[in-house]
Amino acid sequence: MSNQGLLFIPDISGFTKFVHQTDIEHSRLIIQELLETLINTNHIGLEISEIEGDAILFYKFGDVPDLAVLYKQVEKMFCEFHKQLIAYAHSRFCQCKACVSSIDLTLKVITHYGEFAGYNVKNFSKLIGKDIIVAHQLLKNDISLHEYWLVTDSLTKNLPPADLTDWMKWDSSKQTETGEIPFHYTQLSQLRNEIKLDPTPPLELSNKAKVLSFTREYATDMITLFHAVGDHSFRPRWQEGVRSVDEIHHFLPRVGTRSRVVQEDGQEVLYTSSYSYGADWLEFSETDEDKQNATYFTLEKQGPEKTKLTVDIYIKKTILGPLLFSLTKKGRIKAVYERSLQRLEQLIKEIPNFDYNPDQN
Repeated sequence: MSNQGLLFIPDISGFTKFVHQTDIEHSRLIIQELLETLINTNHIGLEISEIEGDAILFYKFGDVPDLAVLYKQVEKMFCEFHKQLIAYAHSRFCQCKACVSSIDLTLKVITHYGEFAGYNVKNFSKLIGKDIIVAHQLLKNDISLHEYWLVTDSLTKNLPPADLTDWMKWDSSKQTETGEIPFHYTQLSQLRNEIKLDPTPPLELSNKAKVLSFTREYATDMITLFHAVGDHSFRPRWQEGVRSVDEIHHFLPRVGTRSRVVQEDGQEVLYTSSYSYGADWLEFSETDEDKQNATYFTLEKQGPEKTKLTVDIYIKKTILGPLLFSLTKKGRIKAVYERSLQRLEQLIKEIPNFDYNPDQN
């Protein structure tokens, strides 16, 4: 087997500052989600050697790959990476520093062709060779804007690469932090203009009737209370009758989050269906899988450590729906929610304080 092959390293730029200056738990989850996005967009058969914090070392043994094919892989990863960040910025619940500043992360891609070999240490596969060192040296270079694709001369046969799109322009350099390695690079920022997001789901209250409403004040900031009630993983700790929550589709709560809620009397699937906020208020809603019922949560800042929570429950509007609800379910659900909102007091004392001003970005 040949020891010649491609080394392909997508590297998340801004990672160190992001982790050091933001909430560590959510920054970890955001980076994890972005790395999985990069892995899922691999469509040219790259193998993973290792994940190095904010970067993935991909490789593929074989002949020198066509530059146009490589560009399509770079384009796919770059666009999906930024689509993920933009979509999260539009649909995220969280207002902590990590979630708000995640949109500032970007991606650079290092590609190099050379000689290396693999070896195993117990269950781990590693790569070794001088060109592994070269690839890592290329991550530390003199390019000021960290949103580019870098190609070494080993992939271009020592010739300047041809432009692969109308907007693409190549520059040359050879300076890295540890020495001189000739390479070409092109900025990728133009690709952001081609990203299209899925439309935000509309609110659907016109066909529903409000049947219950609860209001309670809590001695905590608005964002901490929001995490307590909005994060589905916390639900069993405060909502009476909820045994567990699983099948959560995203690492962090956002519009579109889907969770299976296992209750004492059965189970249901909940969707987070809307979210909006201002400096002193915040609203979000949940609907069941069939969109028959909806629960709207409104949080209003009353002071530095005081927040009012209002919970409105809606059911599908039919001729007899509200009447039947009042006769068969209203009393029980009212008592359950009153006890649940009381239990919420204890939860907000146990979770981290997430207070963050959404205007401080």
